[in-house]
Amino acid sequence: MKKCIAVFLVLLAAFSLAACGGPAPEKETGGNAGPSSGVQDSSQAGTGQTSQQEKGEESMQIKIEANGSAVVFQLNDSQAARALYEQLPLSVEVENFSNNEKIFYPPDRLDTSDAPLAQGGAGTLAYYAPWGDVVMFYGDFSPNGSLFELGQAVSGAEQISTLSGTITISVYQ
Repeated sequence: MKKCIAVFLVLLAAFSLAACGGPAPEKETGGNAGPSSGVQDSSQAGTGQTSQQEKGEESMQIKIEANGSAVVFQLNDSQAARALYEQLPLSVEVENFSNNEKIFYPPDRLDTSDAPLAQGGAGTLAYYAPWGDVVMFYGDFSPNGSLFELGQAVSGAEQISTLSGTITISVYQ
């Protein structure tokens, strides 16, 4: 009987603590405070701002430009994508390769230890580890065990095939 009471008290305490933390997720997302006191509104606004800053840091986008064309890529959260992002800004030569891709070589090799394999499709930004080149696909491709996805085009994918000469790669905000 004492064990049952002890378990009941522990569960009651756990539920009570969980209920106390209820409003916290709304503050973290910067939700509307409603007609509350000014102090609570101020606190939530500050928390919302921090959350937006953190989201901005998590959302890595790059812009690749040449000859009046621009492509924006949303990078994934792999170490390889972060390593490319950290090398920006860059001005490098883009090369035609095959009939579905453009390639360029970043100054430093990328760590692909946690990068997903690229699965195929126009608009994919990938890294071909054996050669150390970044690939921008404007056509479908077959998966390859050495081709790692860095991200996807979010605008201008149709412009990839027109890129030529020196391209500039910068952080897109």
